[in-house]
Amino acid sequence: MSRVVKKRKLDEIRQDRLYFDSYSDVTIHEEMIADHVRTNTYRTAILKNSESVRGKVVLDVGAGTGVLSIFCAQAGAKKVYAVEACSIAEQAQITVKHNNMEDRIEVIRGTVETVDLPETVDVIVSEWMGYALLHESMLNSVLYARDKWLKPGGIILPSKAELYITPVIDPVVEDRLHFWYTVKDQYGVDMSCMSGFARKCIMNSDITVSSVTCEDVLSHPARFAELDLHSVTPEELRSVKGQFRCESFGSSAVNAFCVYFTVTFPCPDSTAPLVLSTSPCKPETHWKQAVLYLDAPVEVVQDTPITGEVRMYPSEENARHICIHVDYSIGEQKRQSKTFSIPDWSSEAQP
Repeated sequence: MSRVVKKRKLDEIRQDRLYFDSYSDVTIHEEMIADHVRTNTYRTAILKNSESVRGKVVLDVGAGTGVLSIFCAQAGAKKVYAVEACSIAEQAQITVKHNNMEDRIEVIRGTVETVDLPETVDVIVSEWMGYALLHESMLNSVLYARDKWLKPGGIILPSKAELYITPVIDPVVEDRLHFWYTVKDQYGVDMSCMSGFARKCIMNSDITVSSVTCEDVLSHPARFAELDLHSVTPEELRSVKGQFRCESFGSSAVNAFCVYFTVTFPCPDSTAPLVLSTSPCKPETHWKQAVLYLDAPVEVVQDTPITGEVRMYPSEENARHICIHVDYSIGEQKRQSKTFSIPDWSSEAQP
């Protein structure tokens, strides 16, 4: 094995360890379970699929504290294998026993790629989504479980994911940039020269995870990608891309794009499927939205076309981290492009 390949393998092992260690603290689990939109949508989806769950075998990929596994048992599952790689599996075991479910829920410590189940399963449930859907997501693990353990005709909850983009105006950023023009009136020192530096610092190439208000959305959203969990492959996840076209609602200044996702659960007894949405025009979730700042704001008027292509792919430095590349044109402006990523703060803390 070459030194380069060996180093890359060691980096992957370290990245996996850091990822799983981040789920060993109570804070992240409190945040996820307290997210009512997330947790209640999963509970409702599992109960609405009770006919497919009752008397069946379920695999919960990345079970965490075990709450989804318990929902499945409450829906009548005969057996639930709750697979969890980090030490929170110990708390999941305690929670399962505390709810008198240990006869039907088996907590298994390990990654789904390394554990050995005693049987194939009828249902896979997993809350695998990350920021911008794919950042630090477990979707590859879900696909591995699908290919190895799911029976033909089995169901996956959720079964579909979709990605959307829309232009937005972030007024907070504009206020922060304008701040430097107010310093002279307050303190007698003209610091307007700081505005250019401030713009470079604030409107950088980071994927900013923050809450966008519906009032700051400047057009109808455009869907640029759809993932069918029954058929998508790990290879396809290495480049998730699509084109988009939006038309602005009215006169404003676009200073960012907002990327968000939805996941859909099948509902056999309902005419409409159940959708968990992270849209800025829906109730807030802990995922919020992914905000991608332009280098400078662009003025738009009613029906100004905003077109382009989005490509999402794993970072070369850390395969669990996502990069987003956007090629875009706003009105008559020439085509521009910008690549965004979420900073890997953990790498700076490591020797």
